Amino acid sequence: MWHESGHRAEVTCITRSPQQDTFAVGYADGSIRLWSASTSSVMATFNGHKKAVTSLAFDKEGTRLASGSQDTDIIVWDVVAEAGLFRLRGHRDQVTGIHFVEVVSSSAPSTSTGTAPGFLVTGAKDTFMKLWDLSTQHCVQTLVAHRAEVWTLDIDPQQELVFTGSGEGDMKAWRLDHEAMSAGLKESESGEVQKLIHSVTNLPLSSRHRVSQISFHPTQPYLAVQSHERSVEIFRIRTEEEIRKKQARRRRRAKEKEQGKSKDASKQDQDIEPAQEEDIGVADLFTPYLVARASGKVRSFDFSEEPTGKGTVQLFMALSTNALEVYSIPAPAKSKEDTAEAARILAVDLPGHRADVRTLCLSSDDMLLASASNGTHLSHVTLLIRVLTSFVLGSLKIWNMKSFTCIRTIECTTPICSTFLPGDRQIAVGTKSGEILIYDVASSSLVETISAHTSTVWSMHIRADEQALVSGSADKDIKFWEIEYKKSTDKDSPSQQGPRILTLCHVRTLKMTDDVLSVRYSPNGKLLAVALLDSTVKVFYQDTLKFFLSLYGHKLPVLSMDISADSKLIVTCSADKNVKIWGLDFGDCHRSIFAHDDSVMQVAFEKTDSRDFNAKPSHYFWTVGKDKMLKYWDGDRFENIQKLDGHHGEIWALAVSNHGKFVVTGSHDKSIRIWEKLDEPLFLEEEREKELERLYETGIADTYNREDAPMGSGVEGVAAEASGAEATGVSKQTTETLMAGERIIEAIDLADEELNALREYEEAKATGGLSAQIAPPPRNPVLAAYEKEPEEYVLMVIERVSSTALYDALLVLPFGKVVSLMRFLSYWAERSWNLILTSRIIFFLLKTHHHQIVANRVMRSALIPLRKHLRDSLRAQKDTLSYNLAALRYIKRQSDAQRTAEFFEEELDEDAMKARIADSKKRKRVSIKA
Repeated sequence: MWHESGHRAEVTCITRSPQQDTFAVGYADGSIRLWSASTSSVMATFNGHKKAVTSLAFDKEGTRLASGSQDTDIIVWDVVAEAGLFRLRGHRDQVTGIHFVEVVSSSAPSTSTGTAPGFLVTGAKDTFMKLWDLSTQHCVQTLVAHRAEVWTLDIDPQQELVFTGSGEGDMKAWRLDHEAMSAGLKESESGEVQKLIHSVTNLPLSSRHRVSQISFHPTQPYLAVQSHERSVEIFRIRTEEEIRKKQARRRRRAKEKEQGKSKDASKQDQDIEPAQEEDIGVADLFTPYLVARASGKVRSFDFSEEPTGKGTVQLFMALSTNALEVYSIPAPAKSKEDTAEAARILAVDLPGHRADVRTLCLSSDDMLLASASNGTHLSHVTLLIRVLTSFVLGSLKIWNMKSFTCIRTIECTTPICSTFLPGDRQIAVGTKSGEILIYDVASSSLVETISAHTSTVWSMHIRADEQALVSGSADKDIKFWEIEYKKSTDKDSPSQQGPRILTLCHVRTLKMTDDVLSVRYSPNGKLLAVALLDSTVKVFYQDTLKFFLSLYGHKLPVLSMDISADSKLIVTCSADKNVKIWGLDFGDCHRSIFAHDDSVMQVAFEKTDSRDFNAKPSHYFWTVGKDKMLKYWDGDRFENIQKLDGHHGEIWALAVSNHGKFVVTGSHDKSIRIWEKLDEPLFLEEEREKELERLYETGIADTYNREDAPMGSGVEGVAAEASGAEATGVSKQTTETLMAGERIIEAIDLADEELNALREYEEAKATGGLSAQIAPPPRNPVLAAYEKEPEEYVLMVIERVSSTALYDALLVLPFGKVVSLMRFLSYWAERSWNLILTSRIIFFLLKTHHHQIVANRVMRSALIPLRKHLRDSLRAQKDTLSYNLAALRYIKRQSDAQRTAEFFEEELDEDAMKARIADSKKRKRVSIKA
């Protein structure tokens, strides 16, 4: 597992570099990390996008990385220098496909190694496909690729065809004109600009669903297309020989039809003249081969790079059901009778849930956790209260809380709520259809099905004395059940010693005026609280069911509630994003708290450890919401204690430890997270300070990232934004870059103070007299600790700033500090200290602060020695490089001469050479006609 501590953003895309050890991973927060597979560590972090990264692509050598995002921008990164080259703007919606194009011209010699930047093909949801010239950093052609969004894009290994897929199920083929690309944009005689991409044809697919991914095999003649949720369609790319044979058969059948008589097939083939051969079209080149059907909805797929054996290719699929599957694609059979089929050969099916986790409950000793999932996603409070007619099979899983392993998986129909029954041997589950299902944990079986309600059972709760259970439903009924014991029907055990099985016996019904969303007994067993669809909470005496209190104040229905262990407070959470704390004595609202940024789904009071006799009933409580957050609150002081983020989807379920040691959350992202309570003390003042600092730093970063705010000199940046430039610089201020900028400023201040003190001492000493006898100033403790001179210390601080954050950190410096830094740069250049870093900083500062530097006379005294020192150092560096290059060329010539001599000395095997020539002719290029 690759994980960077402190980073919790969701992974949105991943691609492998031609340098096989490197992987680029895009995240939902707009950052990109380069991971090393061998060391399992981050090599570089790129920050430039404001929203989630949606597509990534490396160039042929793996030295450049292009990224597309939901913010509609495309950024090209230099992987070697770990810096952003430029940002391309032009798309109006999320970028969904991106690919580098190497220009291959027939006029250029095959041995020439071109160093041209090449082109970039991009597709987006704005229906456009764009071709960007990376040498000029401008869009040279825009095509309306489809009527609907472009969801995917890929280029064949020969880089001749581009395939695009749309939201309407269309797949189009486009031809790249490499001759026109190498020649550049030219006007024809009629004044039209020559097009570089030409439309070829539409390819028919087996389904009309959205084409979500197109992928070519890097070495084998296969094209895979995912247009149906559960299947991937494989196309085979025919060889020229196969296409010619098919064309010959087609002409033969046409000729037979004309003449009305059949002749020998071999004679017919001989009669066909080469001049009659037709042009090869894309429809002839790509033929449907087979369909690989997965066990769930396919999120993405990829080919194995090398065939395994006998031409078999493997297809790797990631499913939305938390599973991974590998399918084997067999090589084409020689006989027509053998139909090719994809076979599943490997599967990784973790014991987690296949759908969002809807309900959680813990056993009384906290040893077991029961979680139930349902395939239906209820995304709004109106859906939450409506009975859905669709039947979706869910699952009930039992987890061991010591080892965190799944020990039981039981099929369960559309679960909504659940609770362990007394004794922790059985679990009661309320379903969407209105039934209460009782499952036995030991045998993993359904023991009893009780037709409790006629509509969804939204809530169940067991009374504190464990003698009764109450259920609330969308049929407006509250039903009371007594928990009774019956003998086990297990034949293997004697009837006297068999385990007792619990059952529910219906004793009475309380009819309400609206749908019941939540029911809760008070811990002292005296009261029953009922939350209704009309946004009110009614409190009854549980023995007589006499009405006691009505709690009204929420603007939307109360989705959950809980009563404190001393039965004094009731806390309610609602779809109106608020949590209200009420007194149960008079029904007064103590405080209303705006708790979450979206609907608050569950609330629960923290429980005190029953084994600790001195513990007082806790008024701390937990809340979870659709904003993906878990929050911890103080019910007496009405303040937030802690915010915990980590889920990537809405949190539906919450379960609190009976001993107060941990809390469990279940989410729409199909994961269950356990949050443990530590013994370390938590200081609210520190938490508030950290939160304020985080908000402050985020605010500063957002101010710096404003498009209309000046960066550096500001003139060029504002002008670029105002003119709507297609290519701009890559910069994004984050907390890391702000802190790095502050560290550089501190180092420059410290070094300046030290140098000024030394200068004053030298001047005083030079005047003579009593001044010459004064002691030298004491060294700064920081410089003394590192045993470095001031100039060395500034260089050390800047060297510690990551390469990707350096430019953004330098943008934080005020101009006064830039003047000081220029003097240090001159000193470093004179001594050839880290010349590469020195040169990068100099060029960046000159480019950013050009206007102020030109207008400032003070800079002249700093720039003249800097130019001299830098030129001398770079000249020495250039001489060293030239000497090394000459030596490498000499070694290369020696090696080539030796290989040539060995080649001619070997005996040529004529048969082997003929076989190699024939093999190379099989896959020669085919000219595609539009």
